[in-house]
Amino acid sequence: MPSFRFTTDLEIRFRDLDALGHVNNAVYLTYFEIVRTRYWKRLFGLPPADDWGFVMVRTECNYRSPALLGETITIATRVSALKNSSFTFEYRLTEHRTGRLIADGLSVQACYDMKSGRTVRIPEAMRQEIKEFEGLD
Repeated sequence: MPSFRFTTDLEIRFRDLDALGHVNNAVYLTYFEIVRTRYWKRLFGLPPADDWGFVMVRTECNYRSPALLGETITIATRVSALKNSSFTFEYRLTEHRTGRLIADGLSVQACYDMKSGRTVRIPEAMRQEIKEFEGLD
């Protein structure tokens, strides 16, 4: 599996913190969404929200160390699996300066036809663009 080819940096915001002074567990899914959206924009542009063509079917996050106010995090992502109708993003969050692992996780998206309410195959052009970018066979 190739390394992570797409990253983005974010500064921890005060609004991300919980009463214990570290990033609240629910915020990590927002971080995943931010990097996933930026990845998608890099590869495909940013279509209107009703034209994305996929839905979220699973998320998973492993919390490794707390992220704190004032830190900058590097969020890396990659598409690690392409199936018939679904694809998997993997995520890795590290503290920018030290490289300390903060969290990792994944999400599974399924291509979906909103009109018919059914999953559909990953479009071939989309599959090829992801494979080329990720260096997948």
